Amino acid sequence: MSRKPTAADWAVCQVEAVRDDPAARLALVRRTYGGPTGRAPRHLRFRRAALSFMHWQIGRGVLAPLDATPPGSPWWRKVNERLLRDGCEAVARAAGLRGERSAPTIDQWMAFIASPTGRNWYRAHNASIVAAYLEHHDLALAESAPERFFLNVVLLRVLYAHALVGAPRLSLGRFAALGSVLGDPRLGMAGIFLSLGRVLPDR
Repeated sequence: MSRKPTAADWAVCQVEAVRDDPAARLALVRRTYGGPTGRAPRHLRFRRAALSFMHWQIGRGVLAPLDATPPGSPWWRKVNERLLRDGCEAVARAAGLRGERSAPTIDQWMAFIASPTGRNWYRAHNASIVAAYLEHHDLALAESAPERFFLNVVLLRVLYAHALVGAPRLSLGRFAALGSVLGDPRLGMAGIFLSLGRVLPDR
């Protein structure tokens, strides 16, 4: 008798199916924010920031297959896959699949699903991003020196956008009252920090 798949198993299968197709990765993110039924209006509005970040990665070619010309980046692909996997596992759990969680970051995603606020979205999204940075340090070292610099710029901007909502006084000082508007991932203003094509080159 075959074992019933867990939420983590289902998430891995979803990511494996889109691994070498950047457009399919993007479509998977779109579906994830729709929740188990495809109708999650309170969560859909957070898709803007996630898709903005992914469009930039696809435009740079870093999510392309490793055998493409030019090839994608092993580091960027792994970081993106971690984000996809965590989001898919959380959706699977919300749909009723069980099993041991694959990582502590799943708790942050479940908190976002239960209470879709800007603060909770940043906690979930950035927990996955930071975990992937640490997990794939060896792949980052294999990137070129300019690219390693850009990796740090990306992390800084993502965390700063988080601080606008989570710690507005720290990030904006006397203009702290503007933090919730400037950093809200549901609003276009967050794109200033997350649409990285404005500040980083494609190559």
